[in-house]
Amino acid sequence: MSADREAAYEGGAVAAPAGLKSPISRRLLTYAAIAAGLAVVVLVGAAAYGSLQVPFQAPTFSSPVPALGCTPAPCANLRGYTLWVTNIEADGSLVTMQITFRNSSDSTHASPEDLVLVDSQRNSSRPIFDAPSCTPWSRHEFNHGATYGPIIVCFKAGTSAPPLVLRWSPDFGLVCCRTDIKLT
Repeated sequence: MSADREAAYEGGAVAAPAGLKSPISRRLLTYAAIAAGLAVVVLVGAAAYGSLQVPFQAPTFSSPVPALGCTPAPCANLRGYTLWVTNIEADGSLVTMQITFRNSSDSTHASPEDLVLVDSQRNSSRPIFDAPSCTPWSRHEFNHGATYGPIIVCFKAGTSAPPLVLRWSPDFGLVCCRTDIKLT
């Protein structure tokens, strides 16, 4: 019987053959390789998502132009989901507008979180509900050509000087759509 087998038989430790790492070292190396691989996948995914986002370009001072598939302007139509904006008013920094949705798309709802007002100084503001004329609303489920609105939506803008843009990002899933509707 060899010396290693005798030591193992008697309960002693057996040294690993030369050139092989201990099982703990191999396990740690495996975990490190998996973590590095996951980090690469996350970075590639984040870069792909970031490349799908369209950088903001300041709108021109021209009059609103209707989007393809909807009238009257200002409006937008994304995959059969349409948003119309009417009665735009600015009183100081308070900007109010009446909006109406019609949904004939795969999206299932309208939500205040889908709307952002971008002013001429590129300040972004979300809808507010504490002004007297503003309609308090939350996520509204609808589809199959149904209409929601008109509702009065208010924003506290940094400035109400033109141009004003309504950025609309309806929920079509993980990655999809965003459009800028020129208001003034």
